Amino acid sequence: MTTFAPVDRMVTEFRAALPVTTPVGLDTLTTTVPKEYVHRAAVTEVFLTGWRQTDTDTCAVTAQWPRAHTFYGPAGGLHDPLLFSETLRQTVPLLSHAVYGAPMDHKQIWRDLRVSLDPAALRAGLTPADVELEIRCSDVERRAGVLRGMRMDVTATRDGVRLATAATTFSSHSGALYRRLRGTYADAERAMAGAIAPPLPASPELVGRERPHDVVLSPRADDGRWQLRVHTPHPIIFDHPNDHAPGMLLLEAARQAAQHLLGPAPVLATGLDAAFHRYSELDAPAWVTAEPLGDARVLVTVEQHDALVFECAVTTHPATA
Repeated sequence: MTTFAPVDRMVTEFRAALPVTTPVGLDTLTTTVPKEYVHRAAVTEVFLTGWRQTDTDTCAVTAQWPRAHTFYGPAGGLHDPLLFSETLRQTVPLLSHAVYGAPMDHKQIWRDLRVSLDPAALRAGLTPADVELEIRCSDVERRAGVLRGMRMDVTATRDGVRLATAATTFSSHSGALYRRLRGTYADAERAMAGAIAPPLPASPELVGRERPHDVVLSPRADDGRWQLRVHTPHPIIFDHPNDHAPGMLLLEAARQAAQHLLGPAPVLATGLDAAFHRYSELDAPAWVTAEPLGDARVLVTVEQHDALVFECAVTTHPATA
C-alpha cells in the first residue's frame, strides 16, 4: 500500500531544500522571530529578531527597539526603560519553546524579575536601537523530560555598550496543568468578559503619560491608594485574551506609581526588583500603594482580596537625555 507524507511536511521539506539567497550587497536579512514564540498576536509587537545557542544553557538573543511606539515610545530623547522588561518577557517563552522544547501550549509564569539599566544607554538615536542579550540559564527544572521552570541571568548591550543586567525566574506549565491551577479562571475570553469596569484614570501628567488611555492607575484616594485600571481593550497591554492582569501591566503600574510619588519632574524607572506572588484577577479591584525607600527608590505593592499579589522596588533616575 502506498502512503503519502502530510502536505505540510512535504512543503516544509521542499522549502528546506531551496537555496538561501539574499539581495546583492546584503549578507543577512533581518526579520522578527515568529510571534507565536513570544506569545504575541500582533507581529508589530514582536521586538526580538533572532537567537542562537552559544553553549550548553547559554544563548544570545537579538532585539530591535523602534524609534516610535504607541505605548513604549521614547520620551525626552530616551527610550522607555520598560522596553527592556518587555524584551526580556518575550525572551522567556522564546527560549522555553525554541531551545528547551516546551510545547507551544505551555505557559510561562514570572516568579520574580530584577533589572538594572544604564540611563546613558537609553538615548534614542536616528535609527532603531539594536540590542543583544547574553543569557545564562540555570536551575533548569524538568518533569518527565519537560521544562517546568528555570532562572535566566542576562547581560544586555546596545551597539557593544553595556545597557542592562537582569535576572528572572519563571515556571512553565502545560495547558492541562494550567487549567487545573486556574480552575474557572482558565478560560481567558470568559475571564476578560467578566472584568470589572476600569475606574476613571489619574491625570496623565502625574504618572508620566500623555494619554488617559495609557494610564493604569485611578486618581489617588484619601487613603493613599490607587485602584489598578484593567482596561482590557488596550491593544498593547492586552495584545491577546488573558485570564489575569499581565505582568507587564503590574510593572507599568509600579512605574506610574513611582512617578506619581516622586513627581512632578519626570523620572526613569532604571531599576526593578519585582516579585509576582499570585495572579491578579480581572473580576475584582486591585489596590496599588507606594512608599518612598530613600535614594530615589519607591516600594510599590498591589493587593487584591486583602492578599499581596505583587511587589516591586523601583529605582529611579532623572529623565534627562
